Amino acid sequence: MNYFSLNHNAPKVKFSEAVVKGLAPDKGLYFPESIAPLSKELIDNIERYSKEEIAFQAIKQFVGDEINEVELKRIVAETVNFDFPLVEVEPNVYSLELFHGPTLAFKDVGARFMARCLGAFSKFDEKKVTVLVATSGDTGGAVADGFLGVDGVEVVILYPSGKVSDIQEKQLTTLGKNIKAVEVKGTFDDCQRMVKTAFLDEDLNNTLNLTSANSINVARWLPQMFYYFFAYQQLKDKTKNLIISVPSGNFGNICAGMMAKRLGLPIDLFVASTNANKVVTEYLNSGNYEPRPSVQTISNAMDVGEPSNFIRIEELHQKSFNTLKTALLSFSYSDEQTRMAMKDVKKHTGYILDPHGAVGYLGLKDALKNVENAQGVFLETAHPCKFINVVEDTLGEKVDIPAKLEGLLSKEKVAVSLENNYDQLKELLLKSASIQMV
Repeated sequence: MNYFSLNHNAPKVKFSEAVVKGLAPDKGLYFPESIAPLSKELIDNIERYSKEEIAFQAIKQFVGDEINEVELKRIVAETVNFDFPLVEVEPNVYSLELFHGPTLAFKDVGARFMARCLGAFSKFDEKKVTVLVATSGDTGGAVADGFLGVDGVEVVILYPSGKVSDIQEKQLTTLGKNIKAVEVKGTFDDCQRMVKTAFLDEDLNNTLNLTSANSINVARWLPQMFYYFFAYQQLKDKTKNLIISVPSGNFGNICAGMMAKRLGLPIDLFVASTNANKVVTEYLNSGNYEPRPSVQTISNAMDVGEPSNFIRIEELHQKSFNTLKTALLSFSYSDEQTRMAMKDVKKHTGYILDPHGAVGYLGLKDALKNVENAQGVFLETAHPCKFINVVEDTLGEKVDIPAKLEGLLSKEKVAVSLENNYDQLKELLLKSASIQMV
C-alpha cells in the first residue's frame, strides 16, 4: 500500500514511512492510494466474527506487506482487548461506549495500534524516535499510556494550559519514564501549529527522528474505523437506516467512520456534532470554509478551530461539496444546550453523558427528526469522570472514578511550561536530544 500527500507535492511512501514521518514534506496529510471494499460476506455475517477478526480484515490492506500477518494479528488483538458496548439509551438511540480502555477514552485504540506498529518496524537508525503530539484532552493520555516504556521512543506531549480537565492533565504529567509533558500558554490550535512547524523544520529533523501521534498520523487515524464495525455488529435490527453522530473536533474519528463506509459498512448518514467551534457546521450551510481561532467550551477535546482531518473527508467525497452534503450533516450546540441534554438524559433514562457525548446525542436527535425508519448511534468518547467537575456541577451528584484513575489525582504533576513560542519548543527538543546522545 502506498500513501500520497493530499498537497500532491511529495513522493509516495509506504505505510511505515507514512507512520514515521507523520506529515508529508509538503505539509500534506498522507492518504491511501487505493481503497478496496471488504467482502460482502463479512458485512452480512458480521455477528459471526470476533472483534479481532473484524479489525484485522479492516486494517490489513492499509498496512500492506510491511508487517507480516501473524505480527499484525497480534498487534490488532492487543489493540482491541477491551469492550466496546452498544447501550440503548432510548428507543432507536444507542450510545457506543468507547471509554473502556486503559485511559477511558476513545483514543486508546489509535494510540495502542500506532505504538505497536512502531515497535514492529526495524527501519530506524541509531537515533531514537521522538513522538511529538498536541492534545486538546484525551489524545495525550492515550498516547502517553500507549507508548509508555516503548524502547527507542521518546514522547513529548503539548497541551494548552488551563484547558484540559484535572484528570486529563494528570494522565499526561504523572507517568515519567519516556513521557514528557509540555504545558503551553495558549490554545490547542497553538499547540498543533507548533507541532506542525516542528515537522517542517529541517534543522530540527536533521537531529531528531520526529513523528506525530495525532490523528494526522495514518496509524492513529485509520484504526478508529474499528469502532464503527463493532457498533454495527451489535445492532439487533439491521434493516433500519443507520445514522451515526460523532462529537467532532479535529475530525479524525468521523473521517475514520467514513472510511469504514467506503469499506462497505452500511452507514446511511453521518452527523458531525460540534460545540461553539463550528467551522465545518458553517461550511456545510454556506459553502465557505473559514478556519478561526478556537474558543473554550466544556467539551474541551473538541475545541479546534482548524480541523486537520477535514481535508481527508473532502478526499473521500471526491472534493465535491454537493457529494459531501448528501453524506454529512452538522449541528453546533452551546454549553447551555450541552448541560441541558446531560440533565434531561439523566432524568429520563438514568444514563450519564459526558459533555462530548451530550453533543453527539443532540446531533443524533436532530438528525433523526428528518429520516424515516431510522436508528442512530452516538459516540460516547470518554468516561464522565474525565470531566468530573462539569458533570458533577451539571447533574448535582457525585460521579464515580474508576480505581485505575483515582490514584492519579494524588500524584504530583511534572510538566515543562512554555510560552506560545515555537523557538522555545525547538530549544527544548534539541536539548533533550543532546541529553539522549550523551
